[in-house]
Amino acid sequence: MPDELAAFGYRQELRRSLGGFSAFAAGFSFVSILTTVFQLFGFGFSFGGPLFFWTWPVVLAGQLLVALTFAELAARYPLAGSVYQWAKQLARGFLGWLAGWMMLLGCVVALAAAAIALQVVLPSVWAGFQIVGGDPAVTSPSGAANAVLLGTLLLVFTTLVNAGGVRLMARINDVGVAAELLGVVVLVTGLGLFAVRGPQVVLHDTPGTGAGIGGVLASALMAAYVLYGFDTAASVAEETKNARKAAPRAVLRAVLVSGIGGLAVVITALMAAPSLTDGQLAGRGLPYVITAVFGDTLGRVFLADVAIAVVVCTLTIQTGTVRLIYAMARDGALPFATRLSSVNPRTGTPVAPALLSGGLAIGLLLLNFGNPTLFSTITGTSVVVVYLAYLLVTGPLLVKRLRGKFPAEPGRFSLGRWGVPLNGAAVLYGIAMIVNIAWPRAEIYDVTGSGAPWMLLFPIEFVGGALVIGRLCWLRLRPAPALEPAI
Repeated sequence: MPDELAAFGYRQELRRSLGGFSAFAAGFSFVSILTTVFQLFGFGFSFGGPLFFWTWPVVLAGQLLVALTFAELAARYPLAGSVYQWAKQLARGFLGWLAGWMMLLGCVVALAAAAIALQVVLPSVWAGFQIVGGDPAVTSPSGAANAVLLGTLLLVFTTLVNAGGVRLMARINDVGVAAELLGVVVLVTGLGLFAVRGPQVVLHDTPGTGAGIGGVLASALMAAYVLYGFDTAASVAEETKNARKAAPRAVLRAVLVSGIGGLAVVITALMAAPSLTDGQLAGRGLPYVITAVFGDTLGRVFLADVAIAVVVCTLTIQTGTVRLIYAMARDGALPFATRLSSVNPRTGTPVAPALLSGGLAIGLLLLNFGNPTLFSTITGTSVVVVYLAYLLVTGPLLVKRLRGKFPAEPGRFSLGRWGVPLNGAAVLYGIAMIVNIAWPRAEIYDVTGSGAPWMLLFPIEFVGGALVIGRLCWLRLRPAPALEPAI
């Protein structure tokens, strides 16, 4: 593998110590269905009622299309930084660099969004975790303020772990993923045993939930937010043994296991919820179902397992962010590149990117201290930015395929003759989802009803600002072009 890295112009600096399960765990825990489904279940139900279930298989199918194209690229370019590395090989110049830039911003926003998920869980485990004020709802000023406090403490912890080395991160991640997988099995089984209605619940609307085509489209934010980040399984490729084979498998397993597991959680929760019309499901989400079905004591134990999933999810998102910063910096594609591309000889990990990513995410939270729109605004923006980064990979790849410049490589994962139709469908899905989530809905981006246009257009403004700043950075940096081995 060192020889393969040399063919791309790199040295083996990161420690290659991860097995196939650890690579899968990196992608799975980024998605972290317990974290993200618990975060947004109430949101999805409040918009679409039981019908919001159908956004899940649609998003799963779309993201599987994206994952299939990523698996091909992971086999061909087993390099740290995944999306950035793939994009710069497919589209040279600014467009290739832009994918890495947008992914970096998306990861920082996603890191902040994951950290505040503790607020959805911990106050339900013990009221003492509500340190600021008395209302734990993330849409209240006190809940939002407490979310920032808990999220900041979590980010300090994950930063220290990521700076401590990949082995420490992998051990915590592997244990956390095992606990999450067990938790998903227990949750789905328990909810299924105590179901009070059949699976046909997903075929009917519930009065008062805001359903209808507009509501269901808005509720797609839940599934769209849950099912991304699986590319992290390939972002640790330079630390994975036999990465050309292990990384593609890890990417596909991460999205499939997460998608199927999340699908089961959603439908069994709808079947087991004591009521669909009393407002509790929309207001309190899955914690309400858990405590109602399992009782107070067992419910709290399970919610503690969810809190572990939140910690591991945040840890892995930062791990992927660190590898992305490192990959871009060693190409001279970021300011302060020398410092950011330095690998600590003792821990075998880039320390400066860990400190930078943690600091940026904490800063983003502090800027929104006490803001009731914190949760939905950060969540929606992260989806738009990351999906745009994905589109900057699948789009140029489709162009290469149509021009006949992406031939299959013998012995490596390939879509073969299905490449063009599957890749084309992935591009169309990405465009449709970006438009849907970025749509200026007051219910997502202006929950206080202030009517401020800048709040409604926040994701679009964020992307616009990112493009301007990114262009200025690229003009100043002009990183070296990608080096691709001969096929």
